[in-house]
Amino acid sequence: MRTAFFAASGIAIAAAAAAMLSIPSAAAQDETEDWQRAVPVGEPVSCVPLRQIRSTEVHDDRTIDFRMTGGRTYRNTLPHDCPGLGFDEAFSYRTSLSQLCSVDIITVLRQPISSAIQGPSCGLGEFQPIETAER
Repeated sequence: MRTAFFAASGIAIAAAAAAMLSIPSAAAQDETEDWQRAVPVGEPVSCVPLRQIRSTEVHDDRTIDFRMTGGRTYRNTLPHDCPGLGFDEAFSYRTSLSQLCSVDIITVLRQPISSAIQGPSCGLGEFQPIETAER
């Protein structure tokens, strides 16, 4: 009898946990919707000036937003998944130019960054100007 109770309880707990995992929280839905609702404005460009990059925001293994001085945002959708980019949300790049271009390579920086462990290197795509949804 006791074994059946624990088995049934275990199934009920597992079912409840699965149900909770399958329904994202409202905050997670809002965050996902915000970045995915960005609208392309204008034609994509091959390069952006390094000195104008104010910050970056990694959304997943293929999507990085580059926020520029002056308020413009460029979305770079990598041509292929870059494993770990969305999880670690940190990357480095090397360029001899004063621009970051679609032919350049980024390298995922594993967390914690102080460990100096590098992840995979991945090519960038074109930089698409976007307008993001207001919060």
